[in-house]
Amino acid sequence: MKSMNRRQFTRTLAAASVTARMWSGRVLGANERVRLGFIGLGNRGDQVLDAFLKHPDAEVVAICDIYEPYLDFAARKLGGAPRRYKDYRRLLEERDVDAVVISTPDHWHALQTIHACEAGKDVYVEKPLSLCIAEGRAMVEAVRKHQRVCQVGTQRRSTALCRQVAEFIRNGGIGKVTVARAFHIQNEWPKGIGRPPDGAPPPELDWEAWLGPAPQVPYNLNRAHYRFRWFYDYSGGQVTNMGVHYLDLIQWALGQEAPAAVSALGGRLAGIEDNREIPDTLEVTWEYPGGTLVTFSQWNATAAPASMRACEVEFRGTKGTLYLTSRGFDVVPDALTPHPFPVRRPTDRTLERGWRRGEAPAIEAQSVTTKEVEATVLHTRNFLDCVKSRARCNADIETGHRSTTATLLANIALRTRALLEWDARAERITNVPSANRWLRYTYRAPYTFPS
Repeated sequence: MKSMNRRQFTRTLAAASVTARMWSGRVLGANERVRLGFIGLGNRGDQVLDAFLKHPDAEVVAICDIYEPYLDFAARKLGGAPRRYKDYRRLLEERDVDAVVISTPDHWHALQTIHACEAGKDVYVEKPLSLCIAEGRAMVEAVRKHQRVCQVGTQRRSTALCRQVAEFIRNGGIGKVTVARAFHIQNEWPKGIGRPPDGAPPPELDWEAWLGPAPQVPYNLNRAHYRFRWFYDYSGGQVTNMGVHYLDLIQWALGQEAPAAVSALGGRLAGIEDNREIPDTLEVTWEYPGGTLVTFSQWNATAAPASMRACEVEFRGTKGTLYLTSRGFDVVPDALTPHPFPVRRPTDRTLERGWRRGEAPAIEAQSVTTKEVEATVLHTRNFLDCVKSRARCNADIETGHRSTTATLLANIALRTRALLEWDARAERITNVPSANRWLRYTYRAPYTFPS
């Protein structure tokens, strides 16, 4: 996106609003093609592009990126001559674009989604939805105000595997769930992402446009492309990057939209030699209404300990435990305790020896496996169908906002080193009012925080 001064930026936003008012809408038939514009074609953008290209009713008519090699790569893959842009606002002005796919870094999601809604476009936006909670709420309001279809890229919502897990747990398959645990285990020691020096950006990258509303800082290789996730100006780290998938599934399975409280501890504890800002080690605990503790563990390790069952998410209920991986799940019944736990008196040792675990509850041990599900293909299919039917997507904007909010609260708890109580209806922290300052951040001029 070409750099511009405040007056130019304001003028282009006004033009976008005019475009939105001029948009008349196009009702799509079941067999018609959905004409797509792609904004952001890096690692994840390229993956999502591949997923959409598997659907014959998806037609990519325009592409946008501020890094020239990504545009070249996507254009070759698409064949033909899709219109190319470096300024996403120019793409939004195109009347023949029905929907946009946004796969830019997290700090750009809010502005691009809101502007797309104002321009009358439906939106597929990658996860995590936003960089802060107030952005997410503004995005929800924009989607609702302009009556747009929006799918958030938590693609597991569209898989039969995760739907089966959520329904099984909600229907009491393992009894009352008291604990759900999620894990991100990745050994980054000793070099991590490295420590490259600041320097001049490559000539094919518009660094000013890449930063957008984020603070002005010198170019650093680690702040661009995939590694931006290690810096708080552009991402919430692994708890939002991977954790949002886990929290989305856990909230789905529990039938909950938001935690009641959250705490977090962690930091750069492994002595990794890089210039990251996010933790390499993190433990987060959320408390959910109804009495369930949810944890996210980020460990700097190669694999889970031998004493632990290797899984991504673990649900522990009163009747058994469910272990979920990307390929399937196992349910292990737990034997019941038929008698009250003994009081442990010296005079009752003989009776205590008779305290035993009883029979397993009436649930079957089971193992459900699946091949590596093309979750993103299923998710993009759902989006295309909803663009035509105007139904809500599997990962609707409100759902995506709620799941992202839980992970963003974890980072606020880590920053404040406090147990935070959350009012999900008001979207405010109630017991540490000063922590509410982290619900939003100040955009760099000339960008204006959405209100």
